[in-house]
Amino acid sequence: MIQQIIDIITLEYRLIFRNREIVLILLLAPLIYATLYSLGYSKEVLYDVPVAIIDHSHSHDSRVLTQNLDASPYLTTAYSLTDIESAKRLLFERKIYAIVEIPEQFAAKHLDGHQNSIALYCDASYFLMYRQVFQGVMSVLSTHTSTHIATHTLFNPSLGYGSFIMPAILIVILQQTALMGIGIIGVSWRRRRVWQRYNPAVIVCAKTLTYSTLYIPLICYLFGVHYHIFGYPQLGTLSALLAILVPYCLSYILLGIALSTLFRRSETPLLTIIWTSIPVLLISGASLPTEAFPRPLYIVGKLLPSGSAVEGFIRAQSMGAEIDDLLPQIATLWALVLLYGGLSLYLTTKRASGRTTKFRTPTPPTVAGRHTLL
Repeated sequence: MIQQIIDIITLEYRLIFRNREIVLILLLAPLIYATLYSLGYSKEVLYDVPVAIIDHSHSHDSRVLTQNLDASPYLTTAYSLTDIESAKRLLFERKIYAIVEIPEQFAAKHLDGHQNSIALYCDASYFLMYRQVFQGVMSVLSTHTSTHIATHTLFNPSLGYGSFIMPAILIVILQQTALMGIGIIGVSWRRRRVWQRYNPAVIVCAKTLTYSTLYIPLICYLFGVHYHIFGYPQLGTLSALLAILVPYCLSYILLGIALSTLFRRSETPLLTIIWTSIPVLLISGASLPTEAFPRPLYIVGKLLPSGSAVEGFIRAQSMGAEIDDLLPQIATLWALVLLYGGLSLYLTTKRASGRTTKFRTPTPPTVAGRHTLL
């Protein structure tokens, strides 16, 4: 058995490193995507979003408010207008992304100590822009009221989008590239008629060892060195991170082994996995809490290794959660290891027996020009 494991690992490494496309997908793609996405989100926060001010008050208080809005790091007063229709045209032309309308009684209500208000119209089609405008206006308005608002941002002090989204992206990148690479190798096994040569349990074990040795260094780099280079929050303990990442790595490798028995052409894993990457990222809870999903979609998200891994990793690395706080995610990931381990063993056995039956079918002998079935 040990010799068979060594033979399979050797064959697997040979198939990987002799194919530049496989090397690109399995080893280089995670590094390239992680670097490009991190550079794209390196500014973390949007600044100087252009807005238009409509001042109906023309008072000292309204001018101070306008100056403070312009001084905010989030906003810049691109236009000072007198009517809402002109502002709407600029908004639709994407020359501005928000309209701040100051009412005529703004100064009088402020002096009398009455409740005051302004109208804020934001372009909500771009939520990053919407959040920055809303936050900038609210922070300026708080200085014009008698109530002082003190805010303390936990876990993501800069409120940066990169620190928010990159943990989920990195987790999904590892899973999707593994599924593509392992799937293409499975097609090579089919073409070389390798599935029927070895015991299915030995195949699953050897393949798992092979890809674990490839992805352990990648995981160490991405969540250690890469995290440090780009300054993402690193609050997790080593034990908590290992409790999440070890079963996650095993589960997506075993899922990849199971799927690799189903592909017939090398293009199929690429086309299948690539178009599912964005949905997989979305249902992992990166953009919307998983509790807000419809029940069927929630279940699909939990059946994917990335679903629980994203939630658990963010809690551990970005929020400093300990193992006791991560037990639901850890239990789910180990359950997926057992589920996909059993599935990969079943499909590998089926593939091996199917191949054996197919290629060992004897040719019926011919007697006196007629086919005789024995």
